[in-house]
Amino acid sequence: MLAAYAARIAPDNPLSGLEVGEVPEPEVPAGWVVVDVRAAALNHHDLWSLKGVGLAADKLPMILGCDAAGIDSDGNEVVIHAVIGDPDVAGGDETLDPKRSLLSERYPGTLAQRVAVPRRNLVPKPAELSFAEAAALPTAWLTAYRMLVTRGRLPEGGTVLVQGAGGGVASAAIALARALGATVYATSRDAAKRARAEGLGATALESGARLPERVDVVIETVGEATMDHSLKSLKPGGRCVVSGSTSGHLATVDLRRVFFLQQEIVGSTMGTRGELEAVLKLCADTGVRPIVDSTFPLADARDAFAKLESGDVFGKIVLEV
Repeated sequence: MLAAYAARIAPDNPLSGLEVGEVPEPEVPAGWVVVDVRAAALNHHDLWSLKGVGLAADKLPMILGCDAAGIDSDGNEVVIHAVIGDPDVAGGDETLDPKRSLLSERYPGTLAQRVAVPRRNLVPKPAELSFAEAAALPTAWLTAYRMLVTRGRLPEGGTVLVQGAGGGVASAAIALARALGATVYATSRDAAKRARAEGLGATALESGARLPERVDVVIETVGEATMDHSLKSLKPGGRCVVSGSTSGHLATVDLRRVFFLQQEIVGSTMGTRGELEAVLKLCADTGVRPIVDSTFPLADARDAFAKLESGDVFGKIVLEV
């Protein structure tokens, strides 16, 4: 079958380790099922894998990809939940299982014609969503939903700041927060990305600009470059939810502001199967849809990865199988 996979670890030139070609059919352990992939989305996680972050050399070659939608062996249209973990280990939350992994770390990923996954990792695809739209949800939109609702505890009619509008999680957070009834502010250094954020319903501002009001929740994926601004933009008792650090992870934090204003800095990673079901239902019920930047055939995965690496992306890049 055709797949896009990491053949080599290449920290300085990740695309040099990417191959697109024929690979063996997936092995199917007990309790797992095969899904015929119809669409799969790229994530920065895939680029990090090619750099060797989270992917050991002894696991090569490794099919890349966390996100996909397709058809299971019973003919059902499904969305794949990428977190491979035991929810019973951590009170029903598989993201807290210390032995958890994502597809493409220990087990082959979704950038292929077929993929094997645990049966519990299949979620019914709403008929209202296309395969490309559904494939864009399981990492970025699931992460954004958990940041807003579970970890951020966004109040009804609340206010949100999304740092670094344009990335997959950031654009998802804007769309989801608006669908949940929040007032949304978004920042970017790029005028075109600010314009697109406004098209999603946000008030867009230059990075570091003073907000018209302080917010209940900050969605922080940029890290070092924006952390000080994030905390200054929070209301007393507000929550800065962190799921990434693309500009660097050694941020300086003024602890006096944190304790005096009783702010929270909260980590968040991916989401549970139940949260993925909630995201899918929200999309089906409200009409909000994932932002698909562009689509490529699976055979052209190298071009899709080059676009992702360039950073000239708003929303998700999807491979159609």
